[in-house]
Amino acid sequence: MPPLLRFLPSLSALDLTGIVDILVVSFLLYQCLMVVRGTRAGPILVGILVMVLLYRLALRVGLEALSWLLSSIVPYMGLAVIVLFQSEIRRTLARIGRKRWMGLIAGGFRAPESVSEIMLAVEQLSAEKIGALIVLERDIGLRTFIESGVRLEARLSRDLLISIFQPGLPLHDGAVIVQKERLAAAGCFLPLTTNRELSLKLGTRHRAAIGITEETDCLSLVVSEETGRVSVAAFGELVQGLSGSEVVDRINRHFGVQRPAGVPIDDFPADIPLAQDHPPQEPRSERAN
Repeated sequence: MPPLLRFLPSLSALDLTGIVDILVVSFLLYQCLMVVRGTRAGPILVGILVMVLLYRLALRVGLEALSWLLSSIVPYMGLAVIVLFQSEIRRTLARIGRKRWMGLIAGGFRAPESVSEIMLAVEQLSAEKIGALIVLERDIGLRTFIESGVRLEARLSRDLLISIFQPGLPLHDGAVIVQKERLAAAGCFLPLTTNRELSLKLGTRHRAAIGITEETDCLSLVVSEETGRVSVAAFGELVQGLSGSEVVDRINRHFGVQRPAGVPIDDFPADIPLAQDHPPQEPRSERAN
């Protein structure tokens, strides 16, 4: 009897718990496939599966030499998966932790109040075509990346950001990480994305901006030193050539800031004095005459 037909009698006894179990396993398998899709981990995973299938086939057919060789390799597959897929596993766990349903545990998030200072610096750097990379922290901490740079713990300001990214200075090529209202560190090293679907024209700065957003829930602002265009990266996606208002809008949406709706001026006519309500008075000298 085929192995699949052995499970047919048990389908009649399938209850709600079994259905939930199947759905959860299917969801986890789908998420694993989505993580390795399009990355260098895909061919490695295929190779591991081929070796496991060969081992099962060798046991069934009776190939003793092949089964002995694979039996000494297959038990270490679990350790090999952890070593080879450590970045993908870390990225997957980070995605699970940054889901919206974890917001209550994470303690919430808020956009930095110094967005205006950041935008003033970005606009000047863009006008002068000076490369820059600014990372705004959200729920997931960036302590590991902060320790790779020079700790500043300084008050965020436009002049400080502009001075950091001046060409020729030691901290120019690194990234600046912002925590709430503080400039935590500068000259930080960020992981580069391995997405093969990205354009080959993207440089190291843009790839680092995408790479850090693949592992955490931060938002990255990039200024191109070649064109001066401003780009925003979030959740592994990069949007290039944004205006200042579009950048601010993406920051607000990323941090869940609701912009207050504009109130029509006609709703409060009493707040604006009208000319007919207060007719001009004649000068005192004319009335005297």
